[in-house]
Amino acid sequence: MSIKFGTDGWRAVISDDFTFANVRKVAQAIADVTREQQRPQEGPESERPTLVVGFDTRFLSDRYATAVAEVLAANGIHVWLTAGDAPTPMVSYAIVERQADGGVMITASHNPPRYNGIKLKAAYGGSASPAMSKKVEARIRANDAAGRTPRQLPLEEALERGLVQRFDPLQAYERHIQSMVDFDVIRRAGLAVAVDPMYGAGRIYLRRMLEDAGCRVTELRGEMNPGFNGIHPEPIARHLAPLIETVSAGGYHLGLATDGDADRIGAVDVTGQFIDPHRIMSLLVEYLVHERGVRGSIVKTVSTTQMLNRLAARYQLPIHETPVGFNHISDLMLREEVLIGGEESGGISVHGHIPEGDGLLIGLLLTEMVARQGKSLGQLLDELMAAPDVGPFFYARRDQPVQPFDKATLVAGLIRQAPEQLDGQPLAHISDKDGVKYILADDSWLLIRPSGTEPVLRIYAEGRTPDRVEALLETGVALANDQIQAIFS
Repeated sequence: MSIKFGTDGWRAVISDDFTFANVRKVAQAIADVTREQQRPQEGPESERPTLVVGFDTRFLSDRYATAVAEVLAANGIHVWLTAGDAPTPMVSYAIVERQADGGVMITASHNPPRYNGIKLKAAYGGSASPAMSKKVEARIRANDAAGRTPRQLPLEEALERGLVQRFDPLQAYERHIQSMVDFDVIRRAGLAVAVDPMYGAGRIYLRRMLEDAGCRVTELRGEMNPGFNGIHPEPIARHLAPLIETVSAGGYHLGLATDGDADRIGAVDVTGQFIDPHRIMSLLVEYLVHERGVRGSIVKTVSTTQMLNRLAARYQLPIHETPVGFNHISDLMLREEVLIGGEESGGISVHGHIPEGDGLLIGLLLTEMVARQGKSLGQLLDELMAAPDVGPFFYARRDQPVQPFDKATLVAGLIRQAPEQLDGQPLAHISDKDGVKYILADDSWLLIRPSGTEPVLRIYAEGRTPDRVEALLETGVALANDQIQAIFS
């Protein structure tokens, strides 16, 4: 099989393509590339290449992480291996805190339970660059062609020799988070928060930090369940019925949800209203600039709300739009002062943090915002949406399973057949940064793009009313189907 890295690592179905043999092949390629680019494997321990390895709660994730550690250690690489399942942002922060050369996270993030995956992390804590991923892919092919099998050193021997060391990433991470979030403000408010880690790696950790900030916390779906009880661990409204019902019943100030590896966030208002990442990012821009006095550029992916463009204009902040994939946001966070960077999928980071989506941090910042302003998320959102220079905007997405096809052909066809108007609004601009995005004169938009991690065509729309969003989505489905039929005809 051909192992290819998508927008954030390699993912495949467990026991189909995601096997121990293939995981070891990837680990060997990572070891080879690391040894070529970083410190030599011989010499004092302090001079050895070092990688951090972590894993989520998925089926066999701990065993896959052990397999990776055994291969890395056999190649003379020092490994910091998490003592238990841990969130991706916590593992990523440990890379920076321990001054490692990079890291490996065993996770399929928000994907369905049958998937697992490998996220490759760089020394700065964010996703490895596409160039680095291509090098790993090329090394896998070269090793296969040469008949080279992965080296292995049994874990117990690696532990005895000090090549692998177990560690708990929480303490250092929480110290950093406490420097970014005002725990005292939260503590004085005495909030009650419902937390839904969706059986993922955010379990225990977000609850513990909120409790350390003085909150009364109820955790839902926090037990170990490697199959996620059959749910899709993505924090969007249709997957969060238990959290919505719990908060709606009363007694809570807000609800927070994280995905399978806790790098994504979703939120629920006191009334049970789901607050999507578009609105979370918009609320945080308003809060960080207006209440905290923080400034910097706004970085968003093509599938993220135009409210951020309007807030950038309000506060005279630079704004950048990137293709989907947090690695594009990371690139900008490494080059300039970024106030906030994020995706419609819920991966968000802010000024002062590592260039990595972090559902734990963002959840704590939302809690601080509610505590400081004494208003619910819904009230704050209503105020923002009522501002004529910002809102109102509504958003929706549809996912359509597809057979593999050539993305460039789809994009070319959608641009060639671009309509002059959509839903009565003239077409103002077309972007092909990732798929095809039609931007209309009133800032509404329609985006059609293939997923980088799943066999799915995603169709996104944002409009000034819910009815207009649905109309745009219907048009998007029709446009996409016409082009796909043309490709296969």
